[in-house]
Amino acid sequence: MNIQTVAIHGGYNPDPNTKAVAVPIYQTSSYAFDNTQHAADLFDLKEEGNIYTRIMNPTQGVLEQRLTEMEGGVASLALASGQTATTYAIQTIAEAGDNIISSNSLYGGTYNLFAHTFPQLGIQVKFANHEDPSSFTKLITENTKAIYCESIGNPLGDVADLEALASIAHKNGVPLIVDNTVASPFLCQPFNYGADIIIHSLTKYLGGHGNSIGGVIVDSGSFPWSKYKSRFNRLNEPDPSYHGVIYTEALGDAAFIGRARVVPLRNMGAAISPFNAFLILQGIETLPLRMERICQNTQIVAEHLNRHEKVSWVNYAGLPDNLYHGNADKYTKSSGSGILTFGLKSGFNGATTFQDTLKLFTRLVNIGDCKSLVCHPASTTHRQLSDTELVEVGVSREMIRLSLGIEHIDDIINDLEQALKHV
Repeated sequence: MNIQTVAIHGGYNPDPNTKAVAVPIYQTSSYAFDNTQHAADLFDLKEEGNIYTRIMNPTQGVLEQRLTEMEGGVASLALASGQTATTYAIQTIAEAGDNIISSNSLYGGTYNLFAHTFPQLGIQVKFANHEDPSSFTKLITENTKAIYCESIGNPLGDVADLEALASIAHKNGVPLIVDNTVASPFLCQPFNYGADIIIHSLTKYLGGHGNSIGGVIVDSGSFPWSKYKSRFNRLNEPDPSYHGVIYTEALGDAAFIGRARVVPLRNMGAAISPFNAFLILQGIETLPLRMERICQNTQIVAEHLNRHEKVSWVNYAGLPDNLYHGNADKYTKSSGSGILTFGLKSGFNGATTFQDTLKLFTRLVNIGDCKSLVCHPASTTHRQLSDTELVEVGVSREMIRLSLGIEHIDDIINDLEQALKHV
């Protein structure tokens, strides 16, 4: 089925007992076992079924199956937030003494996780130049466990060369992990270009209404974990914490996502609530319609700002002269999605004046809402970065990030214009 149809029907048929058409909210902590052997088989991964909502839940299961179908993977794991999805995806295969190679164009929270928190746990993150795929190769060592990037960087709006990064990763025996939050499955399906693992902040475009927090890891099932037994020993050797199971033997193509569920999620517990899973499912149903309007509005705003006498630069991959327009043509339907950044000739003071005088736009740090949103990254999402780090990730102090919504374009333009008059 096409993604527009999967977004509505994927992973669910009317409940056989109640005939409920909407996905039920299974607001329960636990599930009954038929007998002792049934419980033992569930815990041994010999039988599928529900054990405890910290590990799985039927409402969550529909969400996972729908996202698996939308991205074209083998299985998914829904979690409490996008940050949890990033953390658990790395922790499933990496531990103290290991490293990953990441693009330096990252969401601010991810940058802090990689630059500060993971090193405290003994996992080193090396940052490569997002403009030069070959820079990743130079950083790979025998302890490298993954290459990481965002399909569309937040807030820079750069579009990653996914095929080039996947080729580098696979030549060196490691998976490519792609944060596909900004593009969403509607604009980009990274598995089609060689990615192995996809993560999303479900809070953004997939949920779409700013009312619930969630994240997901999607497993392509295509990376040959058993081929690299010594590098990925946690997937290929008996796990003493889980009855000695060998994930590649017990779960086959779903070894990675299986370990993500029964090790980091089971042991650290950042589970998604059933109610949030339900709300995100409602948002997914309208994802294609919302993304069409959002991308259309963003393109018009980018072109308008690009012509404005008070604007010094606009960064949006949908503009023909943008550095990443070619990658956008190849990977994201010629669109930069719904976020753009720009700078004003009047610098930092002009940026803050502009942001503070907007009336329709809401000042906050989220993206991907039906409502138009504005953010000053250097004061918020990237505030903890030093001046040197801001330069490294490409965030200037005059940068304004817009996340366009689905309002009428005339109202959006009018609000931008009245704010620009104050600059």
